[in-house]
Amino acid sequence: MAASWRLGCDPRLLRYLVGFPGRRSVGLVKGALGWSVSRGANWRWFNSTQWLRGDPIKILMPSLSPTMEEGNIVKWLKKEGEAVSAGDALCEIETDKAVVTLDASDDGILAKIGVEEGSKNIRLGSLIGLIVEEGEDWKHVEIPKDVGPPPPVSKPSEPRPSPEPQISIPVKKEHIPGTLRFRLSPAARNILEKHSLDASQGTATGPRGIFTKEDALKLVQLKQTGKITESRPTPAPAATPTAPSPLQATAGPSYPRPVIPPVSTPGQPNAVGTFTEIPASNIRRVIAKRLTESKSTVPHAYATADCDLGAVLKVRQDLVKDDIKVSVNDFIIKAAAVTLKQMPDVNVSWDGEGPKQLPFIDISVAVATDKGLLTPIIKDAAAKGIQEIADSVKALSKKARDGKLLPEEYQGGSFSISNLGMFGIDEFTAVINPPQACILAVGRFRPVLKLTEDEEGNAKLQQRQLITVTMSSDSRVVDDELATRFLKSFKANLENPIRLA
Repeated sequence: MAASWRLGCDPRLLRYLVGFPGRRSVGLVKGALGWSVSRGANWRWFNSTQWLRGDPIKILMPSLSPTMEEGNIVKWLKKEGEAVSAGDALCEIETDKAVVTLDASDDGILAKIGVEEGSKNIRLGSLIGLIVEEGEDWKHVEIPKDVGPPPPVSKPSEPRPSPEPQISIPVKKEHIPGTLRFRLSPAARNILEKHSLDASQGTATGPRGIFTKEDALKLVQLKQTGKITESRPTPAPAATPTAPSPLQATAGPSYPRPVIPPVSTPGQPNAVGTFTEIPASNIRRVIAKRLTESKSTVPHAYATADCDLGAVLKVRQDLVKDDIKVSVNDFIIKAAAVTLKQMPDVNVSWDGEGPKQLPFIDISVAVATDKGLLTPIIKDAAAKGIQEIADSVKALSKKARDGKLLPEEYQGGSFSISNLGMFGIDEFTAVINPPQACILAVGRFRPVLKLTEDEEGNAKLQQRQLITVTMSSDSRVVDDELATRFLKSFKANLENPIRLA
């Protein structure tokens, strides 16, 4: 055919030709203006000319949580060469909190996957993929040279087998043959030097053969009674350090200090004194870091109270008759939220410079998962009913265990609750989750006999269902008096469920 295509003078095409940045799609239209390009070889040359192409869109490892420093690529949801639209799910990324889906920000074709599935410890900002415009030759797209490759997949290092452990022996003064060698305590050493005595003249009675102060004083008494004479060993010339012989290297001192055991070899039986490295997930590393920071920087104070659950259990039984299933922990969450609304001075946080009173009451509930402890948030818990709280806890707990929590479902919170009662724990203390100021540790409810009085004033034993709660509070913002009043109000609210309505 003798027909030809013409390129209109579209501004986007002009930007390509003169080198200005802009959107990379080039529109082909029939018109009376512009340059003519035949449908044969000339068109193929035009489409393959590098200087008419735009740069690919870089997909970088994003920051999906405030504490995220690295991410793991769990799964790619698109393949190379597959078309994507803005908002399409590209891949699943494991953060320090959960597994989050990364969405495409533009239309195009996934041209290159730079980081394969299962890669771990990818630093923020690392290049993980490239997207090109539709119509571009995605097969010849290459990773830019100015972008370094992401960190390699972390694998447990396999130690090289060594026939004998190397033990470094420090250079010491030459030992005089025929004399015993002792480990001296500092006090004993001073006494022996002061009285020109040698430890070999006495007997070491300390643990692990240490020559103690008492042993040195006994030598002094023997010298004063004339039973032993002054005997300071003559100093020997300094020995030139030489490589120890195999016999010397394996001999060691009488009481050697323990050395770090070697790592066990995967696939082989563990030898005596070896250990096996356990790879830590991003979540485990962040939990360890935050717990260490909390215990070392936040002054924890603790207050404990026993609450009677008799009324709560009765209300719970009545709800079960109406096919409404709620747990005791749901009542505890509601009681804590109502108490925070009554006492806003406890609903505070510490941001490093000073306390801040929070306008919202969001309760973080600790959920144990295979990857670590997560704290999904019950938003505006004071305004929710018991059944609504129960439904939220069930849904968020399932998402936490499945690793499907969204960032807004676990970031923030003004107060935390950790319940180990279902594991048979009577009581415990929990670590504060900064910048929050308080966390409530809840144990199991248990039957207890208490001495009460009937209507006539007669004493009688009555069984009560008690639960022990311990609140850890940041003393910088919640002092002991305020924490005591909070627990008193919490106890009153929990023991009278009608207040929670």
